Amino acid sequence: MIFADSSYFIALSRERDQWHKDALKLVPKINEPMMISDLIVSESVTLVGSLEGGKAGKILYEYFTDNCKITFMDAGILTKAVDTFLMYDGSISLADAASVEIMKKHRIKRILSFDSDFDKIPEIDRIHQL
Repeated sequence: MIFADSSYFIALSRERDQWHKDALKLVPKINEPMMISDLIVSESVTLVGSLEGGKAGKILYEYFTDNCKITFMDAGILTKAVDTFLMYDGSISLADAASVEIMKKHRIKRILSFDSDFDKIPEIDRIHQL
């Protein structure tokens, strides 16, 4: 299992995204199930929908429900995420901190992401290029 960040899906969905070509190159290399969180769904669908239109956001949502294991944040994860957010003195977003805590809970070490903030987390290996 690999965790996937919104930056990966946004790059895949938007031809004008600076990481679009890199994201396309990664697709055939991902040979394992992807886990995402409800925050990833919200962030990705909202951004793609606002930039490419609501139908594009809906298509992305349907991709998530058909192809990804979606995990939902609970109060325990949120509390740990705030602790992680504070540990990095706000230099990573709360949503990214939640992803980190979800990955820890599920013992996932790798994340598909173009967000370099994940490089600050020593126990995570960010996959962003071949």
